[in-house]
Amino acid sequence: MNNDKIEKNISGDELHEECGVFGMYDFDGNDVASTIYYGLFALQHRGQESCGIAVSETNGPKGKVTSHKGMGLVNEVFTQENLEPMKGDIGVGHVRYSTAGASTRENAQPLVLNYVKGTLALAHNGNLINAKELRHDLEYTGAIFQTTIDSEVIAYHIARERLNSKTVEEAVGRAIKKIKGAFSLVVMSPRKLVGARDPFGFKPLCIGKRDNAYILASETCALDTVGAEYVRDVLPGEIVTITPEGIQSDTSLCLPKEKEARCIFEYIYFARPDSHIDGVSVYGSRIKAGRFLAMDSPVEADLVVGVPESGNAAALGYAMESGIPYGTAFVKNGYVGRTFIKPKQSNRESSVKIKLNVLAESVKGKRVIMIDDSIVRGTTSDRIVKMLREAGATEVHVRISSPPFLWPCYFGTDIPERNQLIAYNRTIEEIRDIIGADSLGYLGLERLTELSEGLPICTGCFNGKYPMAPPEDDIRGDYER
Repeated sequence: MNNDKIEKNISGDELHEECGVFGMYDFDGNDVASTIYYGLFALQHRGQESCGIAVSETNGPKGKVTSHKGMGLVNEVFTQENLEPMKGDIGVGHVRYSTAGASTRENAQPLVLNYVKGTLALAHNGNLINAKELRHDLEYTGAIFQTTIDSEVIAYHIARERLNSKTVEEAVGRAIKKIKGAFSLVVMSPRKLVGARDPFGFKPLCIGKRDNAYILASETCALDTVGAEYVRDVLPGEIVTITPEGIQSDTSLCLPKEKEARCIFEYIYFARPDSHIDGVSVYGSRIKAGRFLAMDSPVEADLVVGVPESGNAAALGYAMESGIPYGTAFVKNGYVGRTFIKPKQSNRESSVKIKLNVLAESVKGKRVIMIDDSIVRGTTSDRIVKMLREAGATEVHVRISSPPFLWPCYFGTDIPERNQLIAYNRTIEEIRDIIGADSLGYLGLERLTELSEGLPICTGCFNGKYPMAPPEDDIRGDYER
């Protein structure tokens, strides 16, 4: 990851994805900006720090791109006044949470490049592990960078390769051969919309269709929101090119199926429950996780509750399997973004209590099983357990719908260094003691491929076995070739 990686978790103990992408090409010439706006709205959970839209008219001047971006939520950055003038039948949009690169307006996407062959607008979800070297090489051949993000490195390489390529999709393919890591890309050229997914398939990307328009989006929930029908997922390693002639597919960079390595946290936490990723229901995966926890870590109790939002479906699965009633223990403030002004230590306000409050009537006098998706540093879990006890729960049993984190992530999930992970160098019993629970159980590593219905996944953050070698200057796990 870049050295200027920053972390801005509300509680210091939440997982963060960093981006959602959306692209659209309307062959009837209709403006796409407002549809992209609603698509980004549906992907807001993937990034709440900054957002942007860039559009172009395919029958207009070749170099003209209209774009608007800013810090904040989609409905804060965009208004009727700045959406209305955004005329264009092709466009890309982006929502961002930073894992690499500072939190500034300059780093908001899409990135728009003007160069010899016209214009490029690019939106990227993921994290490159060789960005530092690629950036260094570009700088030493005269490139001047406007941002500190990986995405600009990709955009530069596409622009450079375009000078020696017949088509923009060929340039994208050549650039992709140089980059290592996780990426789903949507690239707008003057007359084409190109989508690409890294060969391991870390990050999701799907294709939709509405009337005479095609859409690329991080998740199927965005297609549903704009009234588009799901066509298919972009394959890991595939480059798709959308033009009025249809969809062209280049699968020359695809790996054998068994080498793919999707991020399992799309299913456990990141994606919206109403999405399907590579044909697998996210909601179904979470229900399964809860069922497995009930099978593998049973405990006598009166109530099963989930920590909103991603813990809710797993809690329902646990209740269904165990026969213990499912209930609501937490009321969530839906208006708190992931980056708000943190209370100072001297203040009485707790970051957790600003987000969550306990329904005392629900838990008083009961033995409670609390389901959450993960424990990172443990700072949130101990507060939530304490809140349940203060509300009158007689016992609090914690169940986690993922295995313990033992290694950092290099591919776009904001998992910190090993020494900050509560599970590093500690037994489950020691973690249980720190968070103050009566018992603690994690999902078994062997259960994960059942959540993805057998699709190959990355397990690096659990066992240090990464699908590709991590950066040389970082602690290594057992890279499996």
